[in-house]
Amino acid sequence: MWLFGFFLLKSSATVCFFPPTVGTMAVDWIGFAYAALLAVGGVVGYTRKGSKISLAAGLTFGSMAGYGAYCVTRDPRNVKISLFSAFLLTVIMGMRFKRSKKLMPAGLVACLSLLMILRLVFMLL
Repeated sequence: MWLFGFFLLKSSATVCFFPPTVGTMAVDWIGFAYAALLAVGGVVGYTRKGSKISLAAGLTFGSMAGYGAYCVTRDPRNVKISLFSAFLLTVIMGMRFKRSKKLMPAGLVACLSLLMILRLVFMLL
């Protein structure tokens, strides 16, 4: 058992927390780039239009996707967090794209999130 701050987990737990050692691993650069794109998109939406919701959503989903990419880096089979955030963004931004017919930003984020879902599913196969 490992003790992480307030979390006590068995070593076989699939939830990703920050373990004490990091071995050799393949970094999920695509996942981190996707997370950075979401966060930067939220900041750009705030600076151009003054949208605080874009800022909050971009930073929240960017952080969630970044943490998911970290979890995938630690264990390539642990895609739950990344898959959840990409699925949620695909649904939300897909509905916005269908309603507004504007490619930026809803269509682009929905398309990138769908590609991220496909990538994560293929990683599990």
